[in-house]
Amino acid sequence: MKRLILSLCTVFIAQKSIAQTLEKMSWFNEPEKWEISNNRLSMAVTPQSDYWRISHYGFTVDDAPFYYTTYGGEFEAKVKISGNYKARFDQMGLMLRTDKENYIKAGIEFVDGKYNLSTVVTHGTSDWSVIALDKTPSEVWIKAVRRLDAVEVFYSFDDKNYTMMRNAYLQDNTPVMVGLMAACPDGQGFTAVFENFKVKHLPDQRRLKWLENNK
Repeated sequence: MKRLILSLCTVFIAQKSIAQTLEKMSWFNEPEKWEISNNRLSMAVTPQSDYWRISHYGFTVDDAPFYYTTYGGEFEAKVKISGNYKARFDQMGLMLRTDKENYIKAGIEFVDGKYNLSTVVTHGTSDWSVIALDKTPSEVWIKAVRRLDAVEVFYSFDDKNYTMMRNAYLQDNTPVMVGLMAACPDGQGFTAVFENFKVKHLPDQRRLKWLENNK
């Protein structure tokens, strides 16, 4: 009987964890078609949509699909992404956002027929950094670690070996919307698939230091 109760509790916790990561999240710019199944989000990315502010191109847009939850403090977010990219600038990945003028988006961006690991950091105006890929990956894992006033962004092709692709400022002690973003600035849309999205709380470093010094 104890084993049965334990098994039921384990199933309940697993289901609750899935619900916390996907079913109970919120849309910003909800796309017309999307589906959640087995901790997997599939969306038809809205055509002619993006996130960008001012610099280089001279326009501001804030209209691409973003499926998010809100976290305070320090955390690690991770997701596996895959998409049938078609047009220039088709993109998908993680986004961390405090408001329309402050956000980080990181993942894969399809540019001139090539796959790039892409990060856009926006504080008033946007910048863009890329790492060109020699191969065409079927799937990529993107991980973001928020510590104090910085976010470290990593990528992996096997969910084991991670390489840093960006370290960027993000105001600390501020709630963050963290979740799944895809955009199609130049095309008519594509299918983006996100799997096993997870956010893990990390203990606050300042508090840990204070506790250590005040035993």
